[in-house]
Amino acid sequence: MKRLVLESYLFLLRCEFVVTTLGLRSLHRDVLEAKVEASRSAQLVSAEDISHAMDLACVFYPKRVFCLQRSAATALLLRRHGIRAELILGARILPFKSHAWVEVEGLVVNDRPYMREVYQILETCSGPEVSG
Repeated sequence: MKRLVLESYLFLLRCEFVVTTLGLRSLHRDVLEAKVEASRSAQLVSAEDISHAMDLACVFYPKRVFCLQRSAATALLLRRHGIRAELILGARILPFKSHAWVEVEGLVVNDRPYMREVYQILETCSGPEVSG
């Protein structure tokens, strides 16, 4: 679990760096282009384990972690561990609020399960197929 929390922390740093230096468009492209990697480890990690590790990494992160950074990092990490994750971007009109979350096989893994009922989906970042 320690390794997973460290990986999560590093992915949070990566996402912050990309947004700060290259902008949101680059982070969006990174998530769209990130392939689901064939699992390299004998011990498979679940989406729940990764989501929990990301929550812990956010606690230790020196700055406030917003939903887009957390969700992009979670989606990238899930794909790295062979799990086909989708970054979902949504918004509601009144009062206006935007939000990002991650889904695996249509189920929300890093937020409340009713996100699709609260927010209108603007973008689904699925990414390409599994890489060998």
